[in-house]
Amino acid sequence: MSTPETVATTTAPTRTAYRRHYLMCRPEHFTVSYTINPWMEPAKPTDTARAVAQWQKLHDLYLELGHEVELIEPLAGYPDMVYTANGGFLIDGRAYVPRFRFTERAGEAPAFAEWFRAHGYDTVVPEEVNEGEGDFLLVGDVILAGTGFRSTGDSHREVGEVFGREVVSLTLVDPRFYHLDTAIAVLDPVQGVENGGPERANIAYLPHAFDEASQRELAERFPDAIRVSDADGAVFGLNSASDGYNVIISPRATGFEKQLRERGYNPIMIDLSELLLGGGGIKCCTLELRDAK
Repeated sequence: MSTPETVATTTAPTRTAYRRHYLMCRPEHFTVSYTINPWMEPAKPTDTARAVAQWQKLHDLYLELGHEVELIEPLAGYPDMVYTANGGFLIDGRAYVPRFRFTERAGEAPAFAEWFRAHGYDTVVPEEVNEGEGDFLLVGDVILAGTGFRSTGDSHREVGEVFGREVVSLTLVDPRFYHLDTAIAVLDPVQGVENGGPERANIAYLPHAFDEASQRELAERFPDAIRVSDADGAVFGLNSASDGYNVIISPRATGFEKQLRERGYNPIMIDLSELLLGGGGIKCCTLELRDAK
């Protein structure tokens, strides 16, 4: 008589959704008229109405999930302003304004600075080239900072001084992943059991987007991170937004979707394929406003 095999089962952690506060910009002027990243091909037609419709679904989903969404007025002549993540980096009511590398986007920075001031944020105008939350991600108490294509290493020093936080510099090596938020997703926006979050905030990332030293740093700091496949990274799967439970991702990142479910997260698919023509996705269109506590 055979003995039934014992099958080990692993229960995924219970995740909690936290109410977030976001800044977005309707892509009323979206098009691709220049090239500042490998995704942009001016010869390829873009559909502004389709971009607006896709963006609207993301905006409305945030509201359905209970998040607060603010809007900044889109400026004619700045088709990339929809990518508000590049418009600043905010912690505890202080806003560090971008200084864009390319002249095509330079005019956005004063508009974001004005919006932050008008809404009561302590606004810091930088001396160094940086592109906001595109290259700066807050994970627990640490700022992960990207360099290699847009933000400079000097901005890593500056952002550390502005916020008084540890900064971990990471070097991007694949031009398709020119901003940190295309290669890392912060899965837990709240850290600490005392705050109702996990003991340690976790991330998902694409290892091959980074140089070897950065890969070692990430592996050491985040041993339980989700390592996303090249296939899912290439469809901007990591350019996602998480409230700690719901993770908004590209519908083409099917492997990442499965990985998230296995960890107890709730992936929700939103198609921003039109905005990907400009080199941006879900996170690019979403700037987190971390208000003063």
